[in-house]
Amino acid sequence: MVLLFINKKILTVKSFSTVNCSNRSGSLNRQIVDRVVFSKNCHKNHFISNMAIVTNDPQIAALSERLAPSLTESKYKGQAGKIGIFGGSLEYTGAPYFAAITALKVGADLAHVFCMKEAATVIKSYSPELIVHPLLDDPNAISKIEPWLERFNAVLIGPGLGREESTFNVIKQIINICRRSQKPLVIDADGLFLISRQPELIQNYPPPGVILTPNLMEFARLNGVDNPKAITDPNKFFEWGKTITLLVKGPQDQIMDSEKKITVSGGGSGRRCGGQGDLLAGSLTTFFTWTLQQQRNPGVPHDDRIMTACYAACKLVRECNARAFQKKGRSMVASDMIDEIHGVFEDNFELKATGNK
Repeated sequence: MVLLFINKKILTVKSFSTVNCSNRSGSLNRQIVDRVVFSKNCHKNHFISNMAIVTNDPQIAALSERLAPSLTESKYKGQAGKIGIFGGSLEYTGAPYFAAITALKVGADLAHVFCMKEAATVIKSYSPELIVHPLLDDPNAISKIEPWLERFNAVLIGPGLGREESTFNVIKQIINICRRSQKPLVIDADGLFLISRQPELIQNYPPPGVILTPNLMEFARLNGVDNPKAITDPNKFFEWGKTITLLVKGPQDQIMDSEKKITVSGGGSGRRCGGQGDLLAGSLTTFFTWTLQQQRNPGVPHDDRIMTACYAACKLVRECNARAFQKKGRSMVASDMIDEIHGVFEDNFELKATGNK
């Protein structure tokens, strides 16, 4: 084995060949490097951000460690969360699957996906754990969906939804039903596109409220601009009501409501695979369910429960990304991140759940 030092980084030469090259002085042996890879120590940390998840609010971080409900024999199916997910179209079948399977792997008991008829069979084929309803384009969609809404602890709208006006018309009615029943709501992806056009759909939404999960471009669109750098008033959302919480995804995640703002950084990698936002939305919907099952701490002036759910989702996804990247590198995809959920949860949430109710 040959070691090369290039820009102070150790490289190992796995193989080389010898070629005879002639010049005026005669024959010259030249070693041609066929394969060069980083040594194990260099490769392990290449492109990976600081593994430690950092927030400017240590109290939120501490609360997240006690977020998961305990697993006891006295509980029955459904008490750890029944999640409703609205999304899934012919072009986008992966997004609702990623969100739903993540919600389950984090710890929700049941995940229902409401999608277009043409997407249902495909989504069902991804996993037998999901309950799939091909109802979004049904002529009697609302009358068939409304009885299900009553059963859910929280609702996620957006993954793979598409932008058909007929679909948006159904989603508007679903949001209004959720409003009347004070249903916890998470909105992502194409659901955010709808909100950017009609913010009144969530204006003055009743408690416990709505969590919006835009990336930087979606955040700009919600602000009515095309460029995130053109945002002049990031607080305009809170004119829609005090129950709106924003989780803005980026190199540094920002979680904010009308009274408070926290940041989350660290973990992750340079690899941004499709579906990562769906993992965050699905895990957040489960964490949202759990945090509302806990009593508000009367000694804390600001109700940090929803921000705690947002922080937990950010931390989970960032660490899943980092661990999957260590194993897969550039070939990492969203499914690889899903495979890391158990280990990340075990290290950050599960061991601290003892004694929770």
